[in-house]
Amino acid sequence: MAHPRKIIIDTDPGQDDAAAIMLALGSPEEIEVIGITAVAGNVPLALTSRNARIVCDFSNRTDVKVFAGCDRPLKRPLVTAEHVHGATGLDGPELFDPVTPLQVQHGVDFIIETVRSEPPGTVTLCPLGALTNIATAFQKAPDIVARVQEIVLMGGAYFEVGNITPAAEFNIYVDPEAAEIVFKSGIRIVMIPLDLTHKVLTYKRRVDKIRAVGTKPAVALADMLAFFERFDIVKYGSDGGPLHDPNVIAYLIRPELYKGRECNVEIELNSELTLGMTVVDWWQVTKRKHNALVLRDVDDEGFFELLTERVARL
Repeated sequence: MAHPRKIIIDTDPGQDDAAAIMLALGSPEEIEVIGITAVAGNVPLALTSRNARIVCDFSNRTDVKVFAGCDRPLKRPLVTAEHVHGATGLDGPELFDPVTPLQVQHGVDFIIETVRSEPPGTVTLCPLGALTNIATAFQKAPDIVARVQEIVLMGGAYFEVGNITPAAEFNIYVDPEAAEIVFKSGIRIVMIPLDLTHKVLTYKRRVDKIRAVGTKPAVALADMLAFFERFDIVKYGSDGGPLHDPNVIAYLIRPELYKGRECNVEIELNSELTLGMTVVDWWQVTKRKHNALVLRDVDDEGFFELLTERVARL
């Protein structure tokens, strides 16, 4: 790759979001993090914007620009996930007041300004949480849609069905109206659903290997993952829980680790039973136009080798 891929990470940290940020910041040859925009999701915005800055501090990158975005979904009350991520959203390591500053500009305005100012087709949006910031930017500035290179997102599920309701994955469920706007935007989308992330498990040997790096960022991440996995170990009965969000960054760095197929994906907005479900036409039984590359398979050992190597660089 001649130049690093320019990305904006849109996030609601979250321990797995922290792993994604660390992976990106540890990969400057492939990834240029233009900025990080926080959104309400796993915890309220005041915490997600703080947590993003704490992760930058842990990563020894207090120069990264962090912005606070939308504090609630487009049309619904905010649903959060402290039962998974802890009261802070980043439970595990000892937390602190971050040195990395919070920028004054609103995260949505930063997205709009950046996509307008960079050459067309050179900015990739990487949403790791609810799609509120992205959809709001598209509504406020429709001209930027044609300028976005790609959206690579963690969200949705099909064969694995839901993790917040029987049918819906959390990020899509929090703001399904925003998800519909994004999936109907016409931008190339790579969707990383639970079907894939449930194959990327934080086995103890994998977390121990990260901890053994011994640096501040590696130990902090190991502490986060040790806390994060406890909920899923109980829920799924596995040795280690799924590690969702860093697959977005790993796909950009090492796409050969992943396999999927082009599909049509629609977002359910009306059903009480399946609100927020991503209805994926995996078997191509409709004539609906493809709007996403839906990933389903991953070299999980290769993923953890990459994550461990790049966190060790921080």
